[in-house]
Amino acid sequence: MEIKINFIAIIVAVIANFVLGALWYMPIFGKLWAKEKGFDLNEKPDKSVMFKGMFYMVIGNLLFAWVFAHNIAAWQFVPGIKEMGNMPKIMMSAIFTWLGFYLPGNLGATVWEKKSWTLFFIDAGYHLASLFLVAFILTVWK
Repeated sequence: MEIKINFIAIIVAVIANFVLGALWYMPIFGKLWAKEKGFDLNEKPDKSVMFKGMFYMVIGNLLFAWVFAHNIAAWQFVPGIKEMGNMPKIMMSAIFTWLGFYLPGNLGATVWEKKSWTLFFIDAGYHLASLFLVAFILTVWK
């Protein structure tokens, strides 16, 4: 069997994930996240630092969406998955990826780097929401 990847869906997923990250870490949890990270809310970062961060975030989102598209496509080989519709593929891809790759890293960072559990829930929640969003786009837009 051949794995088919929709590159337009990947680009849309990158943009959607970028917007989700901006919303998650600015208006939704921005103040709490900054407080937990120890950032001064009155201090504005240099614009060059912001642009550099956004550039690398887009590159990271592109790599994430491209690899995740392959992961999602691999679910088509699970017996009976095609009869279940899109939602099981979205749920399994997002949850299994989160449980196996994101959650352990978030837990380790919380314990070993002495991060707060509040920061754990903000970051782990973002990763799960991001996985669901991108899985939805990549699964529905074939």
